[in-house]
Amino acid sequence: MTASALRALHLGRAPGDPLVLPGPWDAASARAFADSGFPALATPSAGVAASLGYEDGSTPAGEMFAAVARIARAVSVPVSADVEAGYGLPAGELVERLLATGAVGCNLEDTVDGVLVDAERQADRLAAVRAAAGDALFVNARIDTFVTGVPEGADPAVETLRRARLYAAAGADCLYPILAPEAVFGLLAGALPGRPVNALARPDGPGPRRLGELGATRITFGPGLQRRADAAVREIADGLRRL
Repeated sequence: MTASALRALHLGRAPGDPLVLPGPWDAASARAFADSGFPALATPSAGVAASLGYEDGSTPAGEMFAAVARIARAVSVPVSADVEAGYGLPAGELVERLLATGAVGCNLEDTVDGVLVDAERQADRLAAVRAAAGDALFVNARIDTFVTGVPEGADPAVETLRRARLYAAAGADCLYPILAPEAVFGLLAGALPGRPVNALARPDGPGPRRLGELGATRITFGPGLQRRADAAVREIADGLRRL
């Protein structure tokens, strides 16, 4: 599959009908989601990390790329890979290694070592990735203003919109204000018409349809699905002990 195919899935979505992308953490879960009819998948770095025995943010780059390659090889639908902040790799090497996995999209976040990156610097990074990839990667620019935080006195929503505009101008295909309040999705959709907006669906929050009505184009789940699977396995294990 190609980045063009993934890009096309984001376009022309009606409100309330966002693109729902489950997050596989290994080849078996990827096959399960693809066999259920989902048209594309988006790996969660935290879920993959857990499947490999690492804490979130601690997976070595080589192991993450190898895991993404196994997932992409297992299915015939487009796969987007969460590669955190890019593991400190130069844009050209990051793109080369991503494409070698078979992934046609990626998440890139603007937090490094727990610190929110300067917005202009992150925009330059995204522009370099776009230049190296051309149209071969669908780039989902994660905005961490509601995770890492903003400088004291700054308005998180205003800063999120500022970053979104910079990242879109740098060539990001999609904007991902992770953990943002629901109102932010409509704010971005209104300010950047036609630019897809990614929302994180959480167990205690609105479902995909409602998030779509609020302005989200694309719905992902972070490590939530992997954690539900882990809880199910633990329940099975506890049951086995009682046999």
